[in-house]
Amino acid sequence: MRLLIIEDEPGIARFLKQGLEEEAYEVDVVASGPEGLAQAQTQPYALLLVDWMLPGLTGLEVCRQLRASGSTTPLIFLTARDTVADTVAGLQAGANDYIKKPFHFDELLERIRVQLRPAGRPLERFTLGPIVLDVSTHQVSKHGQEISLTQKEFALLEYLLRHKGKVCRRRQLIENVWDIHFEYNTGVIDVYMNALRKKLGLSKDDDYLQTIRGVGYAARD
Repeated sequence: MRLLIIEDEPGIARFLKQGLEEEAYEVDVVASGPEGLAQAQTQPYALLLVDWMLPGLTGLEVCRQLRASGSTTPLIFLTARDTVADTVAGLQAGANDYIKKPFHFDELLERIRVQLRPAGRPLERFTLGPIVLDVSTHQVSKHGQEISLTQKEFALLEYLLRHKGKVCRRRQLIENVWDIHFEYNTGVIDVYMNALRKKLGLSKDDDYLQTIRGVGYAARD
């Protein structure tokens, strides 16, 4: 998914871009209101992160003009303004959410996930032994204890659980989880699987995530 950040503070913009790219999002950054408005009107984005105070055109005006043009792209304001009047103004302009600076990156990630969740999507929950993966809330738990995964780790586990009991070949995983459809070193899958097993606390005696040598992986109870 491609996101657009409209933020004129370079340090914040770099921090957001790096963090979101580590979560497997594609990210573009612009530093002014007019540039952000033009970019959002001409390029397809899944979501916009917009600073309130921008040079040339405020984030509030960017939001108003986008909504006036018919854009329904989810938009989250990033701002130090936190009065009730400011919040109401932002929501009335058409913003989907509002987060006050400084904020925790994990909170921002969850707000983004909520906005990107398809409307009316049915609740989906998969289990693997004591492990529970809830697609609707983007949460994973084991014995009731929540486990924090990166977006790519979550996507890998979700794919394996959607095909539980079946062998998922390496090429299948690289194409569906990483969206790579050309020759690529699939060794990256091993790195992610090792990290996933470690976070899930799976010992050598646990065979919930099985390695099928020379083929791929399988999730089995």
